[in-house]
Amino acid sequence: MVQSKYLNDLIEAFQLLPGIGKKSAQRLAFHVLKMPKEDIQRFTQALVQAKEKITECTLCGNLSDDTLCSICSNPKRNPKVICVVQEPKDVTIMERIGDYNGYYHVLKGCISPMEGIGPEELNIKSLLERLRDGEVQEVIIATNPNIEGEATAMYLSKIIKPLNIKVTRIAHGLPVGGDLEYADEVTLARALQGRIEI
Repeated sequence: MVQSKYLNDLIEAFQLLPGIGKKSAQRLAFHVLKMPKEDIQRFTQALVQAKEKITECTLCGNLSDDTLCSICSNPKRNPKVICVVQEPKDVTIMERIGDYNGYYHVLKGCISPMEGIGPEELNIKSLLERLRDGEVQEVIIATNPNIEGEATAMYLSKIIKPLNIKVTRIAHGLPVGGDLEYADEVTLARALQGRIEI
């Protein structure tokens, strides 16, 4: 326990962040104390503004400053493809690749009976509404390659296929630079199933 109540409060505040344990929180707290006051004020203002001003895109569920996010409001995107992801952070990851030019749909989670999350708790109804106009030809499901992500992908595939829309799943397998020796059986099986002709 640090002797300053204010320092203890700061450390505890940093520990509220995911992946930040006591030691990391202490390092961050001491770093903040060394920062110029102007930088701390800018940091604080950015936190408050982000919390107050960031909203959800009314179409896809991504984070946005306006009613529609910058992706949904971009007419240069391919309207025939929607990539379904679990969380807004997944949109950022996919956009970083730079190869995808369609639109997105954010589920805000995945099916997890253990946590009491069923399809009704996810952003699925609005996805189906987006698919009814007939413009979308393919839905790419990019949920995480775990039990919950797979269950969600299977559920989505089952309800989308009757709409005569192609449903695909991102391939899972070995990372570039990875060794077969360290891969588990499920990853190897996925890599084999997702093989491509060269």
